[in-house]
Amino acid sequence: MVVGRSTGGIGLHVVDLAAHLRELGDEVVTVTDDLTAERFDLPDALRWWPARSGGVRGLLADLRRMHRLARTSDVVHAHGHQAGLFAVLAATGTRTPVVVSQHNAVLDGPRAALGRAVQSFVARRAALVTVASSDLVAVARRHGARDARLAAVPSPRVPALLGTPPAGVAERRARAAGLLRAMGLPDTGALVLTISRIAPQKSLDVLVDAAARLDAPVQWVVVGDGDPGLLADLRQRAGHLASPVHFVGAVADPTAWLEAAEAFVLPSRWEARALVVQEAMAAGLPVVASDTGGLHDLVDGAGVLVPVGDTPGFAGAVERVLGDPELRGRLSQQGRDRATTWEDGLAAARRWREWYSALPGMT
Repeated sequence: MVVGRSTGGIGLHVVDLAAHLRELGDEVVTVTDDLTAERFDLPDALRWWPARSGGVRGLLADLRRMHRLARTSDVVHAHGHQAGLFAVLAATGTRTPVVVSQHNAVLDGPRAALGRAVQSFVARRAALVTVASSDLVAVARRHGARDARLAAVPSPRVPALLGTPPAGVAERRARAAGLLRAMGLPDTGALVLTISRIAPQKSLDVLVDAAARLDAPVQWVVVGDGDPGLLADLRQRAGHLASPVHFVGAVADPTAWLEAAEAFVLPSRWEARALVVQEAMAAGLPVVASDTGGLHDLVDGAGVLVPVGDTPGFAGAVERVLGDPELRGRLSQQGRDRATTWEDGLAAARRWREWYSALPGMT
């Protein structure tokens, strides 16, 4: 397994997949960088991720080490665009098949052209390219992938959340009050929850602006860390608008927040089958999300979808969910019902073993 810098869903998925593959009898070696190894407590991971501080000499040393490992492996499975590039370069000259799982789209921006060039280079050299949302299958094929498939990424927290009956509004309010007081925050109104990296792709400015439009009293909590400069800007924006949004940083396990909130909101520009949305649905939280990427397949018919960047739309959707007990109850049940249909981590690992065994060069 090869994975680069991750503090969220990709890292969590790799850890979960590796654990289930080991449970099925496979030997799994993880190659990653210091941040990911520390965030996900991977003491045995090989920290060979190329870093700028290492310069060209460090990059070549990491590639040589990865090349030797690839030669003695049955499969190299890379997660993410950068990891895919590292893996296909390192496996050059070996007969080991490389699988690349693309968990994100390449969005428009100053580095988009470079990102698409890397995507094409990797797609043409990988034995298999998998994508985390249906809209990316055609993209992978357009970039030259010989074999492109949709591979749903399950959240490892979903089974436990499904095993716990969702609390009613009164109990959620009581739990929310305790969490908010512990953070030194006011406990008036409903708790609206967002779990997200602090990153431009997540469009958290839309969230701040939408919260400022709400008439109902709410406390809107964003769980997650990321870009410190963007975080400072968002906090300043919230203060200027008197928006009831509070950024509380990352938590190791968001279950307590999921079981205390009354609505979950994700306003991203693009997402695949976001693990946090899966978790919110399994916890019985009504979901309001951008109509983009894998969120459409995940949420459509079991939550509220809003056009990307539609601030009034997000504000109105949250108002409707909080103000309509019948709608809130229906979305809660529909979300949990859908979550019961998803494969769990062990089933996903079994599917991956079948795909690995069918790759060119495998017996």
